[in-house]
Amino acid sequence: MKKLLICAALASIVSFTAAPAKAAVNIFACEPEWGALAQEIGGDTVSVYVASTGRQDPHQIQARPSLIARARSADLAFCTGAELEVGWMPVILRQAANSKIQPGSPGYLEAASVVSMKEIPQRLDRAEGDVHAAGNPHIQTDPRNFLPVADLLAARLTAIDPANAATYKTRHDAFITKWKTAIQKWETEAAPLKGAPVATQHKSWVYLLDWLQLKEVVALEPKPGVPPSSGYLAEVLAKVKAAPVKMTIRAAYEDERSSQWLQQNAGVPAVELPFTVGGSDKAKDLFGLFDDTIDHLVKGARQ
Repeated sequence: MKKLLICAALASIVSFTAAPAKAAVNIFACEPEWGALAQEIGGDTVSVYVASTGRQDPHQIQARPSLIARARSADLAFCTGAELEVGWMPVILRQAANSKIQPGSPGYLEAASVVSMKEIPQRLDRAEGDVHAAGNPHIQTDPRNFLPVADLLAARLTAIDPANAATYKTRHDAFITKWKTAIQKWETEAAPLKGAPVATQHKSWVYLLDWLQLKEVVALEPKPGVPPSSGYLAEVLAKVKAAPVKMTIRAAYEDERSSQWLQQNAGVPAVELPFTVGGSDKAKDLFGLFDDTIDHLVKGARQ
């Protein structure tokens, strides 16, 4: 009997010591890239919930009750901003009624706030398609943009959870060092692409094109977010025949029909890029995202 009691006591001690520590900060990440970055900086100190997947259009997420419930218990909401989530995040914030993560509070963080924005419109007109007053929000396609965002995130986590400040600093410093080395590698691998003319399916790639110095000749949407008509595709076809392009770039979540049509009618390779973490089988984290992106671009240019 004594042996049984001793074994039971030891088992309870092992069970207690093996139980994972409760995360200090619950993070509600709007997009997979920010969830991945939060995991890089926070490690086991944070618990990350991502509201969307790599195969979803970040403009079109629904404010589901499950997302509202997650936001209700969050300590930090980490989103792109720049109106990318304007159709759904305000509803979640309002319904969650969590004072910690309301705009203006320490628990609300927009990545775009520390990035130099591109394509800021001179005037706002819905007739021009899906334009954003703050500029093009797809900042995650340039890895250099993750550097200031990582700085901001580490500082914000430290402010919310000062007890783990040393952990955030150590992990942040390690990420920055590793990330800068990775950027140099990607730029070396992509060097042959410099100046290459491309077509894009949607205005999602302005930051990627700037980073790798690719040249956008034409977009397959007449205006951002507006599906192409047969007449407009005929114009695109004439343009790429007059000024040939290496490939058409599209995001993993986008309809492939127009890029496939251009491939069939003009021989332009249609290249699907992951766009964010989870957008392909290889894009399992931030490093895999850009490894896979560069690999697809280099292979596409060779076709």
